[in-house]
Amino acid sequence: MTLPELYVTLLIAGTVLLASIAAARTAHRVGLPSLLLFLAVGIVAGEDGLGLRFDDVQLAQALGTAALAVILVEGGLTTRWSDVRRLVAPAGVLATVGVFLSVLVTASGAHWLLGLDWNVALLLGAIVSSTDSAAVFSVLRALPLPRKLTGLVEAESGFNDAPTIILVLVFSTTTSDVPAIGPLLGSLLFQLAVGGALGVLTGLLGAVALRHIALPATGLYPLATVGFGITAFAAAGAAGASGIIAAYLSGLVLGNSQLPHRAATRSFAEGAGWLAQIGLFVMLGLLVDPSELSGAVLPALVVGLVLLLVARPVSVLLCLLPFRTPWRQQAFISWAGLRGAVPIVLTTFPVVEDVPHAREILNIVFVLVALFTLLQGPTLPAVARRLGLVRTDALREIQVETAPLDVLDADLLTVSIPEGSQLHGVAVFELRLPPPAVVTLIVREGATLVPDRDTVLRAGDELLLIATPETREDAERRLRAIGRRGKLARWLGEIGAPEPEGTTTGG
Repeated sequence: MTLPELYVTLLIAGTVLLASIAAARTAHRVGLPSLLLFLAVGIVAGEDGLGLRFDDVQLAQALGTAALAVILVEGGLTTRWSDVRRLVAPAGVLATVGVFLSVLVTASGAHWLLGLDWNVALLLGAIVSSTDSAAVFSVLRALPLPRKLTGLVEAESGFNDAPTIILVLVFSTTTSDVPAIGPLLGSLLFQLAVGGALGVLTGLLGAVALRHIALPATGLYPLATVGFGITAFAAAGAAGASGIIAAYLSGLVLGNSQLPHRAATRSFAEGAGWLAQIGLFVMLGLLVDPSELSGAVLPALVVGLVLLLVARPVSVLLCLLPFRTPWRQQAFISWAGLRGAVPIVLTTFPVVEDVPHAREILNIVFVLVALFTLLQGPTLPAVARRLGLVRTDALREIQVETAPLDVLDADLLTVSIPEGSQLHGVAVFELRLPPPAVVTLIVREGATLVPDRDTVLRAGDELLLIATPETREDAERRLRAIGRRGKLARWLGEIGAPEPEGTTTGG
């Protein structure tokens, strides 16, 4: 590549990146998942648009898999272990048994309704059976949902990529309609066990190293942290195990360790995750031929409706039945099974293997992801409210990078005071929050004020609080208690315990 060619390449790449960032802002303001607009940027920049040509499926597969690794490392780094530790069992069942059930039901629908051969139907069912971590992380973390519910959906999306990839590889290389169950289960167990072990081991080694080795520059700590996650991914892949599960678990271990410069690391990981998402979706938009998509609309609608209305609810119901998950949460989990980059990347595997009808599968999956992300993503807040899962007085964690919370090892939280809350009329000193938790700012009617101990709270106020990890739960319980019974809550026997499972609060 000559220097002038390099300039042109960088100009195009920078322009596409900035256009994608602008698209992300637009998507956030109108309530759309960003991936849709990233895909649109790729299509517009493609051969039928601005003329960029990209048809190297094998390169797309390699780059797409690498991007997924970065996205999953970022997802692990930003997931609280306290939110998911009790959810490993149900998330694991959803990610394994749930995937198998979803594949079988979706494949049956594709076979009987579209007349596809069983092998093609099973391959299509496997490709679309995985929920997408990038889409799930970006959408759910903006909703004030119970942390247990959000953690379950996030953990499932982090775990189920590995079983899905195994199934897609099997159905892409087998010559029979239905592969043998024994070897399939053996491969699944090996990949999950070895990949999981390597991910946890790499995360633990990385945490020890970063805590005890003084690096010469602050900016090296985020690089090293993400580097350990990528190393786990590559090591597992080289061992023939699941690099995807290794990347997620290494990120989870590192993100929940007492690492230096955690705020900078988290910020860098989020930036890397966004860059991977943008590059991945734009590349996938470039890969498809828009002129071929019209013929895939009807099959995509059929497969998508079977998946959304039958396969996903059935798999969620059967997998969560032993865990006594309330039906409202099951309904939300069924609707929150967002598809995104993972299914589209997985379509490159059969194309590379030259599987019959692979290009048609790519078009069907692309249209399915676009249509049903457009349907499910924007409607998730309304579905959550309709099911009574959104608490209007719920504490919501926010990220404020300019606050020196990393030094204090503290969390910056915000709480809304809804109409009818008993917090209305309570003075700040009457909150009696556990020290050193403190109310630092009040947003009232669009204006801000710094409270003193005698400031009286009102309905509609937004409170900003700082709490350490040790006092956060007690502060939440105290605020819930006063919100329910007023400043004499403790005398009235109200301790602010979370609502029992299945209890709805609003709707």
